[in-house]
Amino acid sequence: MRLSRYFLPVLKETPSEAQIVSHRLMLRAGMIRQAAAGIYSWLPLGYRVLRNIERIVHEEQQRAGHIPMLMPTLQPAELWQESGRYDDYGKEMLRISDRHGRDMLYGPTNEEMITDIFRSGVSSYRELPLTLYHIQWKFRDEVRPRFGVMRGREFLMKDGYTFDTTKEGALHAYNRHLVSYLRTYERLGLKAIPMRADGGPIGGDYTHEFLVLAETGESEVFYDSEVTDLTFGDRVIDYDDVDQCAAVLEEFTTRYARTDETHDEAIFAEVPEDRRRSARGIEVGQIFYFGTKYSDAMGATVTNADGQAVPVHMGSHGIGVSRLVGAIIEASHDDKGIVWPEGVTPFHVGIVNLRQGDAACDTACEGIEAALEAHGLDPLYDDREERAGAKFATMDLIGLPWRLTVGPRGIANGLVELTNRRTGESEEMSVEDAVARVAAIYAR
Repeated sequence: MRLSRYFLPVLKETPSEAQIVSHRLMLRAGMIRQAAAGIYSWLPLGYRVLRNIERIVHEEQQRAGHIPMLMPTLQPAELWQESGRYDDYGKEMLRISDRHGRDMLYGPTNEEMITDIFRSGVSSYRELPLTLYHIQWKFRDEVRPRFGVMRGREFLMKDGYTFDTTKEGALHAYNRHLVSYLRTYERLGLKAIPMRADGGPIGGDYTHEFLVLAETGESEVFYDSEVTDLTFGDRVIDYDDVDQCAAVLEEFTTRYARTDETHDEAIFAEVPEDRRRSARGIEVGQIFYFGTKYSDAMGATVTNADGQAVPVHMGSHGIGVSRLVGAIIEASHDDKGIVWPEGVTPFHVGIVNLRQGDAACDTACEGIEAALEAHGLDPLYDDREERAGAKFATMDLIGLPWRLTVGPRGIANGLVELTNRRTGESEEMSVEDAVARVAAIYAR
């Protein structure tokens, strides 16, 4: 992609309405534009990041054996009336009437709809266990939308739903989701801590939130500092192995870590004093087991081995895909702009031509661009007629992890400069070595 042909409406000044770092940088970097309070258009740069996160979420869900589908954004009110949540959910639900006077709603979540789909398509215990999920836009009419995509009214979310014949099976599905979420967050470059939480309007006694520590987090959290040392790493997990998944849950949830809603000062006092921590956290996902709450209310049953109709045990599991964009920026930025982890960066590397129009520089940049693309990489080539300082500032603001700088002096000696955005370290090397180095970084 050539920057001269790209739509990247960067801002030099910080918008007055932006209160937190991620909102400021997303507006300044031309990633989003507000359409209404809490509702945003995703401009090309932001959309690329959003789709990268979505791709990783899909890959890890399917690695765990979960089946993708897609449900509509609008739902009939009678499903929610059947479950008893239509009146209980409150003003956050956007209620709509169509031209025929039928009551509809813009879905804030999909427990009722997926239960209806399940009861119409599954009748025997032999068809279980089953996990269905989708990534879809949701709407919750927040009374005070703020902080950009962190607390918007419209948001992109992955929500998955598990169906099992027993509580034990459903809790294995719960553990399986915790494992897949840990893998997902680490691939996104995040340290997300599972914390015991409150079930809220979805319900359920078993629930953990995943929180990223950040000063702008909306929740107060209390935790044993040892939880921040835990990493999932490259370990291989058999998602069908009940004991293996349970062991991961035990490893990551045994140490104290709770949101303020479930914080217990007496239990927290048992943590050694030098390891007790309190901070703010950004919720980026939550898993729930709620038993037969919806299957009882909506008649979602299967015939068991004895020929009896029994309600299925269910759980729901969500990841805030659009919210993750803001959370990653909150966790990874500096005073110059965003610093994207390699896994989600909108472009793999930036190419800066210091003297556009110089035949040698232009030829070198075009050759580098073609060579990177041959390796399956997406470079962003700044071919604008701009001064060097402006080009560097743009690259720093949008946060590409690596930058290749091509200038007349260096290219005369067959050299270009490779710069690491996170550390600021630069190294001169040949064009061939620079291309090979970038390709190797993304081949890991």
